[in-house]
Amino acid sequence: MRVSFIIPLYNCLPLTQAMLKSLQATIPVDLRHEIILVDDGSTDGTRHWLATLDAKTFRILLNEQNLGYAGANNHAVSVASGELLVLLNNDLILTPNWLEPMLKLHGALPKPGAIGNVQLNASTGAVDHAGVYVTVKGKPEHVVRLPRKRDYKAAPAVTGACLLIARDLWQQLGGFDQQFYNGAEDIDLCFRTAKAGFTNAVAFRSVIRHHVSSSPNRKQNDERNSYFFTLRWKKELIELGAHAWCKHHVRHTPYLELLSLPAILFYLVGLRSTPPAAALRGVEKNIDHSLAIWTKAFGPETIIRPG
Repeated sequence: MRVSFIIPLYNCLPLTQAMLKSLQATIPVDLRHEIILVDDGSTDGTRHWLATLDAKTFRILLNEQNLGYAGANNHAVSVASGELLVLLNNDLILTPNWLEPMLKLHGALPKPGAIGNVQLNASTGAVDHAGVYVTVKGKPEHVVRLPRKRDYKAAPAVTGACLLIARDLWQQLGGFDQQFYNGAEDIDLCFRTAKAGFTNAVAFRSVIRHHVSSSPNRKQNDERNSYFFTLRWKKELIELGAHAWCKHHVRHTPYLELLSLPAILFYLVGLRSTPPAAALRGVEKNIDHSLAIWTKAFGPETIIRPG
């Protein structure tokens, strides 16, 4: 299958150059592929450098104005020809054999959704991403611990910093929702993927390094994005956060009292498939607390209703 590598750029030229060098050094020699670079209004010399690149090696797009992460990726995908898309941030360091486990996992799943991988912090070497889970507060966060002796694991979501997805599925879902600006658009895509019946998963044998959040003003809209995301996916966040709530409850409950909580214990060990009502109520209470703060900060008139 042909692969389209999608790389949005916004300043950080030295990181871009190092990332592309690592990409070209690690692409399997027999892989049919294209590399699409989309510049989102860089002002640091990136556009001048792009003009020096070989047009036969790279497809280069120049946005007339800054569209943000979602818009830049959507623009690039609109001209992509590959059956598979691999979204890549320009601040990654790609290592040998990073792509093969992702391709293998995508081919092995009955209904593959978004496929992610393990990302190490480029500065510290610590695990920054091994999938996404939902906390007791109903908030998506990165998994930062690796399971033992597993090749992959299903996950509610994976980060868009390095994400593989079929182009047909991307188009079916409408790509990234540009109502989100530089945050949460990747998790929203994964939630829509899961809602459509596809499986998001992490390939643990694919390991890369990431200069985390190096883009200028990367965190500027985090609270706004989180507010809109929570409004859209409140029901799903409550259900997914129930497992974290149960674990938290068990850790803070005296041992003898745990014997009176069979529903929680059975749920944690997999003998019960539905979350206990107490867990759902607990996560919902935490989410409502956050929503009250965000509504006060942003106002109800800015609410984005579920699509």
